[in-house]
Amino acid sequence: MQISTGPDGVPRCGWCTGTPVYVAYHDDEWGRPVHGDAPLFAHLALETFQAGLSWSTILHKRDAFRSAFDDFVPETVAGYDDTDVARLLGTEGIVRNRAKIEATIGNARLVVALAGGLDALLWSYAPAGGRARPRTASEVPARTPESTAMARELKRRGFRFIGPVGAYALMQSTGMVDDHLVGCHRAVDG
Repeated sequence: MQISTGPDGVPRCGWCTGTPVYVAYHDDEWGRPVHGDAPLFAHLALETFQAGLSWSTILHKRDAFRSAFDDFVPETVAGYDDTDVARLLGTEGIVRNRAKIEATIGNARLVVALAGGLDALLWSYAPAGGRARPRTASEVPARTPESTAMARELKRRGFRFIGPVGAYALMQSTGMVDDHLVGCHRAVDG
């Protein structure tokens, strides 16, 4: 997919022009640097729930997730118990998958115990230096050596539901990499 110009006349990465929620996500969030353990944990948690589903599904449910998971504050989610799991399994508007709910709670506990913090760990895998901006979506990788290394380290530390492809999506969504195509209005260098 290439650049697509929508009814508003703004050139964007072609993947985002299908729905208003994608356009807003692309324009306001995707590829912008995110820092802080809680915001990064929220992204990690949403990637956990996205596994096997479309990102559109997660974006449409994001407000319900934030409410159900107390804004993804790691210390709060780490304190969840079986009562909270039951509550979440009954919560309308989120993905009610026991394995993903339990993985999110377990991952929060790991974030709280993480020496140095989640921010430092995840950003240590951001590629050094620049790379050529992709011209087409076919030039955007699904995984990279950095995302593979990040996923391997997270798994080694006990994190669940994160692989190299999910780690790369996390890197894209949090601005560790910027895959806006050449010609996209969000491409800072052209």
